[in-house]
Amino acid sequence: MQKITKEKVKHIAYLSRLALTEEEIEKYSKQLELILEYMDKLNFIDTSSVSPVSNILKLYRMNIRPYYREDIPQDSKCQKEILENSPCRVNNFFKVEKVIE
Repeated sequence: MQKITKEKVKHIAYLSRLALTEEEIEKYSKQLELILEYMDKLNFIDTSSVSPVSNILKLYRMNIRPYYREDIPQDSKCQKEILENSPCRVNNFFKVEKVIE
């Protein structure tokens, strides 16, 4: 049973504002299907002895520290490059549709 149809990939591409070719749609539908099949394997793992963690603070109380990467300052992309990806802009700003009435 295919979970990721070409129509779903097209819908995701539409929401992401991606223009995909038919070959890319076919490729991504297969790749996403493989990812979901792998995720289904997790349903068969016995987790009965693992206590649920719904909050990261619980990890700290159990003396388990999550991994954080080192914060290294980097130069950001120039404003012109970033604005080139915008579907709509005014001067040096992104223009977005009004979302609040």
